[in-house]
Amino acid sequence: MESIQHTVLCVDDEPNILNALKRLLRKEEYRLLTGSSGRQGLEILSANEVHIVISDQRMPEMNGTEFLKEVRAGYPDILRIILTGYTDVDTITEAINEGHIYKFFLKPWNDQNLKLEIRQALEQYDLIQANKGLNEQLHAQNEALKKMNENLETIVQERTHSLKIQNQALQVSHAILEDLPLPILGISSEMLVVMVNKAARQQMGEGQYPGVGSNIGESFEESVEENLSTCLDTLEKNHVSARNRNGRSFELEMIPLTGHYKGQGVIMTLTPMVE
Repeated sequence: MESIQHTVLCVDDEPNILNALKRLLRKEEYRLLTGSSGRQGLEILSANEVHIVISDQRMPEMNGTEFLKEVRAGYPDILRIILTGYTDVDTITEAINEGHIYKFFLKPWNDQNLKLEIRQALEQYDLIQANKGLNEQLHAQNEALKKMNENLETIVQERTHSLKIQNQALQVSHAILEDLPLPILGISSEMLVVMVNKAARQQMGEGQYPGVGSNIGESFEESVEENLSTCLDTLEKNHVSARNRNGRSFELEMIPLTGHYKGQGVIMTLTPMVE
């Protein structure tokens, strides 16, 4: 934790008390400010960054409880300590309720104990501020994470919607190709049959058309596979005449795929030849 220069403010209407505190605390590693009344204490606070306020309870015009109540309202982070000769329960209870006192120091005090108590109070102040900083950091991180999750949810919804549209488009495309009156076979770059539409099945006859997943070479003579490879390599249309394995002759038009699927497949149309 970064070391900070602490400041302690002591307020008491008795000059001898303030002088005694100055002598006692002058070698401590913090700045010591003093005020002779609650009003003066508030003026000092308005002009200085103070971490601990030690106030006498019995003061004219504004007692310690009233003063520390004002301190709490204007400077809630400051730790507030009462220095009093009173041991009255009502006075102590009032100070706790009104000023939210951190500790009581009784007069007369033990010098070593007082110095130790102030040091511990400053350590407590630093710990509270460190925890406060960590909580603020955690809150900021949680807010950032919440925003990221919201953004992620929006992206997922948009992509899901996009995929849904693409899936619908793909289904419609398959339906169009299926019902197209032109006989069509879809051939992948691995020479596998990936589509045989209804017109092609009717044209080739029941049990004569290639099954999806079969090699095109199982249904047509070898030259067809060679011409398909040429079509994929050159990305140009190709027209050939060839027989299927049942001896029927077809005029085949081979059209390579373009765009995103360029080089990945060929559309092959079938036209029976009159022999």
